[in-house]
Amino acid sequence: MPPSSSPSSSSPSSPSPPPLVLDIDGTLTRPEGWGIDPRIFDPLREWDAPVILATGKAFPYPIALCHFIGVPELVVAENGGVVYTGEDAFFTADRDAPQAVAEQYRAAGYDLGWGDGDTINRWRETEIAVSRDQPLDPLEAFAADAELEVIDTGYAYHVKDAAPNKGDGVEVIAEHVGIDLADCVAVGDSINDVSTFEVVGRSFAVSNADEEARAAADEVLDAAHADGTLSVLERVR
Repeated sequence: MPPSSSPSSSSPSSPSPPPLVLDIDGTLTRPEGWGIDPRIFDPLREWDAPVILATGKAFPYPIALCHFIGVPELVVAENGGVVYTGEDAFFTADRDAPQAVAEQYRAAGYDLGWGDGDTINRWRETEIAVSRDQPLDPLEAFAADAELEVIDTGYAYHVKDAAPNKGDGVEVIAEHVGIDLADCVAVGDSINDVSTFEVVGRSFAVSNADEEARAAADEVLDAAHADGTLSVLERVR
C-alpha cells in the first residue's frame, strides 16, 4: 500500500510576499509623527522577501534600524546619496558643496537649527539637513548659486546634489540583490519618495503624505504613518 500523502505535500504553497521599499520618517513612525512605531518590527522581521529602507536620514540611522528590526542591511540613505547593497557602499555625491552652502548660511546670520551637537548632520556623507523652523528663501538662494537643490521632506530641508535620488538607489540595490522592481511594493510620504514610486511595480502614499507623493502614488491610503504602512503589509502579504 503506498504511503499516504501529507497535507503539506498536497496543498499548494502560499505565494511569496513582494519585496518592500519603505521610507522611514512619516511612514514607519508613530501617529504623532516622531519615533519609530514598534509595531512594524515583527512584520518586517518576519517578511519573507527583501526589505529596502529608503530614507533621507544619515547613513548610520537606517543601518542601525536594520539591526534593531533584524533584517539584512539594504539601505538607500541621504535621499540617494548613499546606497548600501548588503556588501558594498556607493556614494553618489560628496558633502563639500552642501557644507559650503551651510557655511554661507551661517555666515549670513542663520542657523542650521540643531544645536551645537548637531547629530542630524554629524554623520552625513553627501548632504546637509537644515531644520524646517529656519528661513528657507536664503537657503535656496545659496544652494542655487552652488547648483544644488533644497528638498523639503516634511522633517527637514535637505541641501543636496540634484542628481542622486532614492529611486536610483533602489535600482542599484535591485540589480545587486536580484530583485525585479516590477514586483516591489513601496510606501512613502514625501516628495523624496516620488522617484521610488516611479521605479517600483506598486506604490502607496500614507494619508499624511505631501501633495507630490500623493500625486505620484498608485494609491493614497486612508491611514497615516505606520498605521498606513501596516495596512499595506497586511494587504500584500
